[in-house]
Amino acid sequence: MSGDARDSNSNEDTDMKVVILAGGFGTRLSEETEARPKPMVEIGGRPILWHIMKIYAHHGFREFCVALGYKGDIIKDYFATYSLHDGAMSVDLGNRTIKYHGREVDDWKIDLVSTGLNTPTGSRVKRLQPWLGGERFMLTYGDGVADIDLRKLLAFHERHGRLATVTAVRPPARFGGINFDGDLVREFTEKPQVGEGWINGGFMVFEPNVLDYITEHDNVLESDTLERLAADGQLAAYRHEGFWQCMDTLRELRILNSLWASREAPWHIWSETKGGAA
Repeated sequence: MSGDARDSNSNEDTDMKVVILAGGFGTRLSEETEARPKPMVEIGGRPILWHIMKIYAHHGFREFCVALGYKGDIIKDYFATYSLHDGAMSVDLGNRTIKYHGREVDDWKIDLVSTGLNTPTGSRVKRLQPWLGGERFMLTYGDGVADIDLRKLLAFHERHGRLATVTAVRPPARFGGINFDGDLVREFTEKPQVGEGWINGGFMVFEPNVLDYITEHDNVLESDTLERLAADGQLAAYRHEGFWQCMDTLRELRILNSLWASREAPWHIWSETKGGAA
């Protein structure tokens, strides 16, 4: 885990808040989400939510506002006991004291806000409005990682001067391919990273006026807010050509865990040894 000593490769801190949507039911990953919310499903022994926050923190974004819903108390409990997850501890029962050893603490500020059990994505964001201070903020989903340069994303957003910017990604192809030699199979190819077309990969930047497009009830961020912004010419798209992977299915969870175990996880851009205990 990175500690109070900042990553040598990280960018200067910013007070811009990062909203993470972490309230959905995760029904397509029901094997894992019956007992915990999807953002708490682990990659390499750490919740994917932690991986996402490490990506942002590496680029200097260390203030978070997490929109909670389904089993949100598990996320609250995780951060309430964050310092207990690593290292060693000595307990003196007689003196009722606890001493922690070998533990460094991520210097994050985190607002954990319950936004309702069945609230759609846009309305979750609207309900965070009192926590955002009327300032520009970043936003992403609690189930996807990327090797994105968030400073370049922010600079792109500022250059284009629109109310919102989404990160467009090409999803990984679902299946491997076959190369032919006439009617014979010459070789099988691995599943390529780049599929066809572009999709919204999260990692968005919003000006505060985006909240004027959102209602507190029954607003779906993707089909309501973003489409209205696009119709008004207020939505830019930052094309990310690098690695991106969501965690919607058990198969995708296995892919992410395999990459982490191989010490070649592309999203692991912070300074610890890739794939290590971090």
